[in-house]
Amino acid sequence: MNKFCTFSAKAAIAAFCLLFCGACAQDSGLTLSGLDPENFKSECDGKHTALYTLKNSNGMEVCVTNFGGRLVSVMVPDRDEKMTDVILGFDNITDYRTNASDFGASIGRYANRISGASFVLDGETFNIDMNDGPNCLHGGAQGWQYKVYDAEQTSESTIVLTLNSPDGDMGFPGNVTVKVTYTLTEDNAIDISYTGVTDKPTVLNMTNHAYFNLKGYQNGDILDH
Repeated sequence: MNKFCTFSAKAAIAAFCLLFCGACAQDSGLTLSGLDPENFKSECDGKHTALYTLKNSNGMEVCVTNFGGRLVSVMVPDRDEKMTDVILGFDNITDYRTNASDFGASIGRYANRISGASFVLDGETFNIDMNDGPNCLHGGAQGWQYKVYDAEQTSESTIVLTLNSPDGDMGFPGNVTVKVTYTLTEDNAIDISYTGVTDKPTVLNMTNHAYFNLKGYQNGDILDH
């Protein structure tokens, strides 16, 4: 946030253009990042998918879809106060559903690889989905990044996503209910909180899988970051 009181004519023009463009996007029904919420409406496994928008008082915008609990876009001001989308994502739900990817996803039950697609817990061996050579990657071929979460937007800046995973899902033990809470803070941060409740011993290791480009989406690679 700008802490100085001085305000140049150049800055005023830039701010006006930013507000004008933002207003145009909102008037057209599009998000600040140019996404059309209509392109995220579908039905998957009997549940409806949608696009949700989080905002703060600084004009920052974060878009989330409940398909896979994914971050879709993050519009944040750069050093010159220009709003820039800094993560990679698709602009419609069809591409998320038909192109296997982890873009922005809430990964579960278990992020990263479990060697040999098996583990021992309390003396019992569990054989889980083998989807990465001999290993289990990111919870298996139908990990939580491909599930539809129940969504509740509790405020303009917070959304709570809930998923119920049955006992035996991808071979993992225990019925598990998880909540992923995205909160856009007033200091332009995205706070992600994970909680999980299970009815028997299990393994649980969630993460977010956003791909960041601090230059902005479609502004070149990240090799000089």
